[in-house]
Order: sequence, then structure tokens, then C-alpha cells
Amino acid sequence: MSYPPAPGRSAVANAVYGLLNPIPFGFFVAALVFDIVYAKTGTILWAKGAAWLIVIGLLFAVIPRLLNLVQVWITSRRFSTGADHVDFWLNVVAIVAAILNAFVHSRDAYAIMPAGVWLSVVTVTLIAAGHVVIAVRYSTAREILHD
Repeated sequence: MSYPPAPGRSAVANAVYGLLNPIPFGFFVAALVFDIVYAKTGTILWAKGAAWLIVIGLLFAVIPRLLNLVQVWITSRRFSTGADHVDFWLNVVAIVAAILNAFVHSRDAYAIMPAGVWLSVVTVTLIAAGHVVIAVRYSTAREILHD
């Protein structure tokens, strides 16, 4: 899903953001799937895999959030909308939940349930809600332009 850059935003920063922003979501969804499989099977491999997926997702989440921080709050705050702010804060809270989830996954394998699953659900839900907010904003803006 690509979005046109808002006025006043760097095209390069927008391209890097658009390229890197979906990557953490994929890792966090995979971690959620691994957590659910671990909860059903009890095979420790799934718990360790989920821990790695969460950490890799967090590593990839830093760059888009920093770019978004600069774009929404510093360089183009005149052009940023409420949806941009809501998306930013939903993603920040999701990253905090993922950090807590990484700490939960550092425990012994049997000690991560059910907190690991719930934190994975919260992380994925918050990031998905941020994507929905931005998608609604752009579809509403597109409808206004076509009318």
C-alpha cells in the first residue's frame, strides 16, 4: 500500500518509510502465530521462534518510527492531520507492548503463557488500527478530491 507524500515532506524519507513500515507488522503477526501454535502444542521451538521474531520486528520498527516522528511532529507539522498523530501514537504504544513482550519472551518457555499471546495480540491490533486510520484518511481525502 503506497500513499502519496503529504506536501512539505521529503520524497526520499517517504519512500524509505513506505518501504520499511510494513516489515515490523509482518514480524509481529508471525510472532502472534508462533505464540498461538506454542500455546496449542507446547513445543518450545515455537516460543523461541516468537521471541526472535519480536526482536527482529522491534529492530525494523525503529527507523520508520523515527522518520514518522520527524515528518509528523517536526518538519511538516502544518500538513500533518489528526490521523497522522493517531497512527504515530498507536505505533508507539504497539512498540512499547512489543518491548514488554520481548521481556516476557525472555522468561522460561512455560512462563510466557498467556502474557506472551496477549501482548502479541495487543501489538498486532494497535499496528493494524494505525493502518486502518491512515487508510480511512486517504480514502476520505480521495473521495473529497473526486467530488
